[in-house]
Amino acid sequence: MDNSVFFTNSYSPKIEEMRKNISQIIAGQEKMIDLILTAILADGHVLIEGVPGIAKTLTARVISKLLNADFSRIQFTSDLMPSDVLGTNVFNMQTNAFDFHKGPAFGDIILVDEINRAPAKTQSALFEVMEERQATIDGVRYDMGNVYTIIATQNPIEQEGTYRLPEAQLDRFLFKINMGYPTLEEEVKIISSHNEKKNFTKLEELPPILTKEELIELRNHAHSILIDKMIIQYIAQIVQESRSNQSIYMGASPRASIALLNASKAFALLQGRTFVIPDDIKTLAVPVLCHRLILSSQAEMEGIPVETIIKEIVDNVEVPK
Repeated sequence: MDNSVFFTNSYSPKIEEMRKNISQIIAGQEKMIDLILTAILADGHVLIEGVPGIAKTLTARVISKLLNADFSRIQFTSDLMPSDVLGTNVFNMQTNAFDFHKGPAFGDIILVDEINRAPAKTQSALFEVMEERQATIDGVRYDMGNVYTIIATQNPIEQEGTYRLPEAQLDRFLFKINMGYPTLEEEVKIISSHNEKKNFTKLEELPPILTKEELIELRNHAHSILIDKMIIQYIAQIVQESRSNQSIYMGASPRASIALLNASKAFALLQGRTFVIPDDIKTLAVPVLCHRLILSSQAEMEGIPVETIIKEIVDNVEVPK
């Protein structure tokens, strides 16, 4: 058996066990969970948009528990300062020197709640850590962990006291996931679980499924997932079409092409495959591109959702055979 196939098959049961354990706490949202796991495997960050109370925060906590990762939460507010995120130097009277006290941005899985509530100065504190996995404070560099991932949330409805995220920061998120309400069946399951306390697993009872070392192995293996030249061409054509579409003012950059490549490999690995198929690109095109495109004024006035335009672009590009 090929080494790549053997490696993928050996980790598939653990990935399925993670999905099963997540479903014991969070009803539905399978697509969102797959996308978050894909982003973590692809060494990327995630922006989740959804109304309060649909388990955005809980999802991040559950995944960090199953990965045996250090979890940290930052509640962004309008008065938050960069030092509140990264940390600050504090003078130590005993040693007569400054000691660096790490902020909540140091950890493995970092939940940034309501990221659009902080002003640009505080947002800029995340630029370096998101891109380079390091923070420079008073000229000293501090490296983040090997599995460093930011999961940020924002509320699409309540816009009072919020700030639009800079395009450069949005581009650093691998995915933007629009998290909707549960279905009727899922809502009944949620209510019944809380009412009867049956088949309801508490967060602290969840056993770790993957170690950080195993996650790094999986990330390294994701790079070896096969992708045909025709599918690479398919990715490039989709991104090129975003730059010439009349409904789009600013199309996707080459960073988006690379993001779609890396995400498709991680997604294939998550599905237990050793190769990428065109359907992987179709599935990931919207979450990879929707936050990277700026619509034309005409499209905005007409209220055309960016997701609709992306789906039209993908449908218009010939699928490789």
